[in-house]
Amino acid sequence: MDLLTQISRWAIPVLLFIIPLYAYIKKVNVYEVFVEGAGEGIKIAFRILPFLVGMLVAISVFRASGAMAALINFLSPLTNLLGIPGEVLPLAVMRPLSGSGALGITAELINQYGPDSFIGRLASTMQGSTDTTFYVLTVYFGSVGVIKYRYAVQVGLIADITSFIASVIICHLYFGT
Repeated sequence: MDLLTQISRWAIPVLLFIIPLYAYIKKVNVYEVFVEGAGEGIKIAFRILPFLVGMLVAISVFRASGAMAALINFLSPLTNLLGIPGEVLPLAVMRPLSGSGALGITAELINQYGPDSFIGRLASTMQGSTDTTFYVLTVYFGSVGVIKYRYAVQVGLIADITSFIASVIICHLYFGT
């Protein structure tokens, strides 16, 4: 464990030293290539900015309008029947939309119920096993100019639902209720 900690601690500084050294050996002008790459990064950031703003506005409207609370209230009878705590439903709804929003909900759940509670463990498992589907589609697909991604949305949401269900089953089997 100590060796792994030391490797983790030194991995990035070693890479930051080895990559320019390798480029110097290959006679690549490191600074010019770095500046060119940084310029490309700025162009990509400006290209995805409208997609990102649109997604963040939609998330804010969804939460502020009460639509998320209404959806959770609508689903709560079914989730109670399945043994899914209602407290984690906002996380299940938010996770495909926003990683930082989902992390905030996870932190709230852990602060309120504790990290060793069933809700805290389930929230942590869900946080680690699901992805930010709409963020990935917006930022990554937007950065490379992919416009037609209808199957990606469906597959991403199916993966999120599958991960959510698997998290609930695994937490019930491993931690009990």
